[in-house]
Amino acid sequence: MHEGVLTPDVPPTESFTDADAAVDRLIALYDGAASFLQEHFMTAMLTATRPEGRIRAFYPEVRITTTSFAKIDSRLSFGHVAAPGTHAATITRPDLFRNYLVQQIGQLIRNYDTHVEVGPSDTPMPVHFAVARDPSVTVPHEGAAAFTLRDVFDVPDLTTTNDDIVNGTNVPRADGVEPLAPFTAQRVDYSLARLSHYTATDPEHFQNHVLFTNYQFYVSEFEAFARQMLADPDSGYTSFVTTGNVEITGPEAPIPPATKMPQMPSYHLKREGAQGITLVNIGVGPSNAKTATDHIAVLRPHAWIMVGHCAGLRNSQTLGDFVLAHAYLREDKVLDDDLPVWVPIPALAEIQVALEEAVEAETQLEGYDLKRIMRTGTVASLDNRNWELRDQRGPVQRLSQSRAVALDMESATIAANGFRFRVPYGTLLCVSDKPLHGELKLPGMASDFYKTQVSRHLMIGIRAMESLRDMPLERLHSRKLRSFEETAFL
Repeated sequence: MHEGVLTPDVPPTESFTDADAAVDRLIALYDGAASFLQEHFMTAMLTATRPEGRIRAFYPEVRITTTSFAKIDSRLSFGHVAAPGTHAATITRPDLFRNYLVQQIGQLIRNYDTHVEVGPSDTPMPVHFAVARDPSVTVPHEGAAAFTLRDVFDVPDLTTTNDDIVNGTNVPRADGVEPLAPFTAQRVDYSLARLSHYTATDPEHFQNHVLFTNYQFYVSEFEAFARQMLADPDSGYTSFVTTGNVEITGPEAPIPPATKMPQMPSYHLKREGAQGITLVNIGVGPSNAKTATDHIAVLRPHAWIMVGHCAGLRNSQTLGDFVLAHAYLREDKVLDDDLPVWVPIPALAEIQVALEEAVEAETQLEGYDLKRIMRTGTVASLDNRNWELRDQRGPVQRLSQSRAVALDMESATIAANGFRFRVPYGTLLCVSDKPLHGELKLPGMASDFYKTQVSRHLMIGIRAMESLRDMPLERLHSRKLRSFEETAFL
């Protein structure tokens, strides 16, 4: 209890050499703080009276201090700090991130043969995020309560809710403590809340391998595949979750139709340890692609891949052909302020090989024959869906100079945000039209295309993800994605 401020009683900061015990303490600290805020908030709302004094609780924090410049095994892309000193991270929802935290903290303890410290941070927990665990509780808008909310409770603070760490623009703290994780607790809480809003499924359902698509046709195929897997006791998949957190465990279980579809519906074929596959229908456009990846990134997935439709730009292509992106022409514009266009977005060998092998397995073609139905090349992403209705000389010249073979509106955004957030990324598109060669996407043509190609395309994405699932993390998480002064947490 500080003067004029009511805070929960918390144990003092403690040192741990066991990652599981450290995470247990993080969970206890977080639950205590969130429950404290929720209890006082509910009392204030039910009684319609302003509490006496300010109600405040703090996020828990984990920190490590190193003193030696001795080189740590850097073959892993994570688990080591750039220089000696103190590194710390505020933590939210440690129950949700338990496996991740145990892995990351354990790696640090082993690498440096030292302890980590766990205790309360000096970052207040906004009441909005504290009560978010209970869907029956809502925080009223400004003026709707009997008192001004921010006079009593802490509200979200943009100074700790940003992407400065991942963008490399983080300003060092006055005490010299460097960031330990790519996101602050408030930034994570913000995205967890937005995920529930945009996808209509809770964050705990998301799996470590995420497929993005820009067409609803893929969803029905994904559900059909999920039901096949649930019918197979040896598949390893345990349940399927759809809009509204409807979860089925049997192949014949009914799924009631959603009364209201979210902006970016998500579907989750779950496996133990979150090693299943999530499919997100982001719709059309780079804005949605950025929004989805901005928020899914805080879950620290092991890979995300775009499996959407594109315009083929070469006359030698045929509708239904595949395009494996190895470079991106970024004209989507939505990430220019966060990741300048002069930053190269490299292809990741592990993802590229997984996708090519999946195409071979699904089509039974390989080597030179594979070139009949798949091209590897530059994918251009534009922010104008009807670009072909404008003067084509400028865009077509740039497309030709970049050696682009396909054009869409999402792939470069997803790849660029994967690069920015250190999430392994890839793109396998399917040619659905050829506007430069008179083959526009028209209703009859599109129907035939969707019937024959959607299922095969989705299965390629699934095969690739299952291959990546079996890959060791130290191989999958490429050092290409790590900067000079990188956080120790993945």
